[in-house]
Amino acid sequence: MSERAAVERVDDPVTVSSLTDDLRDLGVGAGEMLLVHASLSALGWVCGDAPAVVDALRAAVTETGAVVVPTHTGQYSDPAVWSNPPVPDDWVETIEAVRPPYRPEVTPTRSVGAIPECLRTYPDAVRSRHPIFSFAAMGADAEAVVADHSFDYGLGDDSPLGRVYERGGRVLMVGTDYDTNTSLHLAEHRANFPKTTVSAEVPIRRDGERTLVECTDIENSTDDFDDVGAAFESQTDVTTGTVGAADATLLDQRALVDFATKWFGKHR
Repeated sequence: MSERAAVERVDDPVTVSSLTDDLRDLGVGAGEMLLVHASLSALGWVCGDAPAVVDALRAAVTETGAVVVPTHTGQYSDPAVWSNPPVPDDWVETIEAVRPPYRPEVTPTRSVGAIPECLRTYPDAVRSRHPIFSFAAMGADAEAVVADHSFDYGLGDDSPLGRVYERGGRVLMVGTDYDTNTSLHLAEHRANFPKTTVSAEVPIRRDGERTLVECTDIENSTDDFDDVGAAFESQTDVTTGTVGAADATLLDQRALVDFATKWFGKHR
């Protein structure tokens, strides 16, 4: 979206204060753990860009709550299977041999949007160690949410998704749909249906040295995420409203994961 289009979407500038009010009106409360999927461009013209959104999220949950975002790095997945775009076959060996190690403090996100990329850079943000499926968090219990993120099944129970589930967190979608709702990957891991396992050797920095670790996961799919989301909303109360110029949905993560686990077991 162009900046002109963003300006035309709103009557007044979107600010930290107006975003905080919108979040509170939606039902975001002090002290809660919030797993956020948000599109900056969907909000309209934001005064201060992504930092304003991060500041508003922090203000809404207060210092007693926490904000968690996906900070995934698809550039560390297996280059042999890249498709958007693919790379020549004779590049794969070079990419695997020379790409710098994943470092939580400096490695940029990829394809998760401006808001997670911004949040991960805040001085008090902490980020998990998984070189493909990391999450960043700030606020109360943030360290515990991202700690010891398993290299195996990085979107499963031993991931920040599982830690949010354990703590009764909620999911906030702002200008996004269920196809980017990472909690549905946790449901995939738990569901009973035939699964394919994939592995990749990924460089991390350990004791100051570039070290390869093997990351194993199930072959994830988002093709039916909007379908399970629609089914969930038809049977479960969610809160909807507007944040900035964006449509927003607030829901209980545990309820979504439990519902989707059964749904995937039946429909896949």
